[in-house]
Amino acid sequence: MSAASDPATPPEGPLHVAIIMDGNGRWAAARGLPRAVGHREGVQALKRTIEAAPKLGVGCLTVFGFSTENWSRSADEVSDLMGLVRSYVASDLKRLEKAGVRLRVLGRREGLPRDIAEIADRAETQTGHNSKFLLQVAFNYGGRADIVDAARAHVDAVLAGTATGPLDEATLGAGLATAGGPPVDMIVRTSGEQRLSNFLLWEAAYAELIYQDILWPDYGPEGLADAVAQFRDRDRRFGGRPAPALAAG
Repeated sequence: MSAASDPATPPEGPLHVAIIMDGNGRWAAARGLPRAVGHREGVQALKRTIEAAPKLGVGCLTVFGFSTENWSRSADEVSDLMGLVRSYVASDLKRLEKAGVRLRVLGRREGLPRDIAEIADRAETQTGHNSKFLLQVAFNYGGRADIVDAARAHVDAVLAGTATGPLDEATLGAGLATAGGPPVDMIVRTSGEQRLSNFLLWEAAYAELIYQDILWPDYGPEGLADAVAQFRDRDRRFGGRPAPALAAG
């Protein structure tokens, strides 16, 4: 595994920020509005955050759009979320491409409506040549499922004779949906909740965890700037110990 993808290697250059965009439903409920309105406002918060990210030293943004567990929500809410994907890509994909954003969709294509899977493929193909900024959207994604899928893929490759050797950390990491991207520097969760909710479980090993008491539809440049400032104040040791200070001569 190269240093660029090793989670125990201190980062150099732009940050990789991952966000659990939580609080859309509570934002809507507090205003007596349907949950769908909260999700729509959440899309606007995402747009603000993407625009602000490069100015704050962020080179990669990974957001949790739809988990493998979210299928248990009501059919109407799931339909609303799928509709937001369709409208967002229709309205913003060309703008993102022109701005130099590369879009990756992390998660299982199986189980998605056919047109949503096709939208994901088209977005990746259309922006694949860009390199100014990496936007990763975890959709139909679960951290446990991703690890299982990577392990199964290795076993299948061994049985097919296309891979040899044991399943080690480097091999498993190379099979994850995030493979090829930069290591995660920090995971932010909005709304005040303090858990990962099955998001980037492998990648979280050396990520800084930052919890912000703000509902996602209210998020934007100020919230992201605060998260980055908190990250900059952390003493990241990656399992080691700081070097002892030299005594004054």
